[in-house]
Amino acid sequence: MSDSRRVYRAIKQALTQAYPDRPQGNRARHLETLVGMVSGIVLGKSCQLPKIASKVPGEVHPDSRTKQLSRWVQNEHITGDLYFLPFVEPLLVSLAAVRPLVLIMDGSAVARGCVTLMVSLLYAHRALPIAWLVVKGAKGHFPAETHVALLREVKALVPDTARVTFLGDGEFDSPELQAEADGYGWAYVCRTAKNIQIQEDGEWSSLADLNVACGKRAFRKGVLFTKAAYGPVMVIAWWATGYAEPIYLVSNPRVRGGRLRLVSQTHAHRNLLFRPEKPRLSIGSQSLE
Repeated sequence: MSDSRRVYRAIKQALTQAYPDRPQGNRARHLETLVGMVSGIVLGKSCQLPKIASKVPGEVHPDSRTKQLSRWVQNEHITGDLYFLPFVEPLLVSLAAVRPLVLIMDGSAVARGCVTLMVSLLYAHRALPIAWLVVKGAKGHFPAETHVALLREVKALVPDTARVTFLGDGEFDSPELQAEADGYGWAYVCRTAKNIQIQEDGEWSSLADLNVACGKRAFRKGVLFTKAAYGPVMVIAWWATGYAEPIYLVSNPRVRGGRLRLVSQTHAHRNLLFRPEKPRLSIGSQSLE
């Protein structure tokens, strides 16, 4: 048996177990298409339909397979609630039982004239989509209310016993989103701007006033964040060697028990937290305590 068929069979067996009974009729046909899509993504390491179709085992010509996959994803009866969430929930439960969950929120331009807001699970150097919304419009920031609403959808999927760290780029440093994540008992680390105002011992200053030197980092605990005086939080200025300028981060006190580190630019996950010229953030080996 070829490797591709072994992958196909293993994926089919795993997905079939999530059904309450043996699929019949259209459900069985839709399951076969879903298995083919997942297999093609895994084997082809791509989400483009022609590349997926070229890796699905079987006698069907890749062009015909591409059309089949296209019809499937455009079928209004193929919904996330029916063909996505039933597999996401057991995945989160299984992973949460053996490791902390790292969730990342990001906004990106997609398709033609649309933008998506997505929360993904960081796993094995890849970002696995958990929840998202898509609206028409040019790339830009979503309002804090939308961030919070999407995070609440994710919270409903995450086991209550899970240890969670939430990561976000500079769009996601609002006090509202920080308060939401903190209220769940999650640790969070978000990028923020150097001109953000913080209050320490009754005195206001900007993060740029931390005056971190190249190759160094500086942090302040128990400060209030922005003129909304949200907190107490921890703020970090971090200027990694080899980069043009520092990055600025905000986190809650829960991160004290965790660690921060820089990861290399060759990380397989797209730079959700930092631009290509900036270092990126993950959970790792350098303690800020």
